[in-house]
Amino acid sequence: MRIIHLHNIGVDGMASRPKDPNALIDEDDRDRAAQLLKNAYAKGQLTHQQLDQCLEQVLSSQTRGQLDVAVAGLPVQNPDDRFTIATVSGVIFRRGRWRVPEELTVASPLARVYVDLSRAIIEHPVVDLEVLVGVGSVRIIVPRRSVVDLKDMETGWKGLSYKPGRFSGSGGPRIRIHGTVGMRKLTVRHALLR
Repeated sequence: MRIIHLHNIGVDGMASRPKDPNALIDEDDRDRAAQLLKNAYAKGQLTHQQLDQCLEQVLSSQTRGQLDVAVAGLPVQNPDDRFTIATVSGVIFRRGRWRVPEELTVASPLARVYVDLSRAIIEHPVVDLEVLVGVGSVRIIVPRRSVVDLKDMETGWKGLSYKPGRFSGSGGPRIRIHGTVGMRKLTVRHALLR
C-alpha cells in the first residue's frame, strides 16, 4: 500500500525532509488531508463508505503518522495534471487542439473567459474545471457527449445558462465545473459537432 506523506511537499512545491511521524498535527493539516480525500472521491477513486471511514480517521488523527495512514493508498497527483490560467483583466481564450489537464483552474477578477473543450485532447475520464472570475463573463464549450456537473458552481447576479445536449452523457468525459462567477453570466454549451 502506497502512503502519501503530506509533509513531504513544502508550500513552494519543493520536497522537504520527512518529519517525525509522532509530531502533533493541527487543523490545517487535517483540512489538507480531508481535501485530498474529497478530491479522490469526486474523481471516483474512493467509494462513499471509504470516504466516510478515511474522514473519520483524519478527524481523529493526533500525529503525523496517524494522518499519513488515513490517506494511504491515494494515487499520487502528477504535477502535469494540474494547470492554472490566470490574468488580472482582458480575455482568457482557449480553443482548438490542446491537451486538457485533469485539474484546470481559470482565474481572474476582471477578464472575460472563453474555454472551448470541444476539439481538445481529453485523456481523463473526469476533468475538474475550477472557475474563479469576479466581473467578467464566462463561456465554456464542452464536448458533445460529455456529462456536465455544475452542482458546486456558484454564480452571482446574471446566473447560469446550461441546457444538456442531445448526446450528453453518451460515452464522453465528465466535466466537473465548480467555483464562483461574480457579476456576469456563466454559459455552458455542448459542442454541436465533434
